[in-house]
Amino acid sequence: MILGGTADANRLAAAVAAEPRIAAVLSLAGRTEAPKLPPIPSRVGGFGGVAGLVDYLRAERIDRVVDATHPFAAQMSRNAVDACAAAGVPLLALERVPWTAQSGDRWTEVDDLPAAAGALGDAPRRVFLGIGRQNLDLFAAQQHHFYLVRLVDPPRGPLPLPNVEVIIARGPFDRASDRALLAAHRIEIVVAKNAGGEAAVAKIEAARDLGLPVVMVRRPAIPPRRTVGSVAEVMHWLAHDSTPTDRGV
Repeated sequence: MILGGTADANRLAAAVAAEPRIAAVLSLAGRTEAPKLPPIPSRVGGFGGVAGLVDYLRAERIDRVVDATHPFAAQMSRNAVDACAAAGVPLLALERVPWTAQSGDRWTEVDDLPAAAGALGDAPRRVFLGIGRQNLDLFAAQQHHFYLVRLVDPPRGPLPLPNVEVIIARGPFDRASDRALLAAHRIEIVVAKNAGGEAAVAKIEAARDLGLPVVMVRRPAIPPRRTVGSVAEVMHWLAHDSTPTDRGV
């Protein structure tokens, strides 16, 4: 079973689909209304916590689990660690390498989104809020700022931000387009989660080009687990009994 919802998971699912010896199912949380589904069976929705996931693994006779969720889907990843341990099912995480500050970057790193909201300060600013739709309410107390929000799906109701403009777009995004976007909206600061990878890095590169400060939210803590950084390494693990070379536990 692939725990998905990311471009990495879709690439892995496509690779698995081309391997007739592997039967796989892709599990999605269901937060995106029209996800791009690769050519393998899929399921949508939660499992009901650790106990529900254990029941699913046993009922479906799952032999291996690959956690290819977003780096900030921490609860799902924690549940996977606990459930796989309880069910005796090997677990491997396909994990993106975090972004690191480069020359020209002006990062303020914080531990969570409430801290990111506080880091915007008291003076009104024009903010690019690149965090998705799930936690916008954490910025509602900072109503003196203008927010530019980019979402995959149109919001079904009013957002909890009174001074907001929404752009509907699906990544991956490119550096030049994001630079033009930030400049056109006179953005003064960017808020981002340290997702890592290539699909969402354009806004970080654009902020660097424009000399804009970035409030970067560090990744949440996940219990120790085996991790690899490429689809090829996952495929090797799925096809062999040997333990993959991992980046750490």
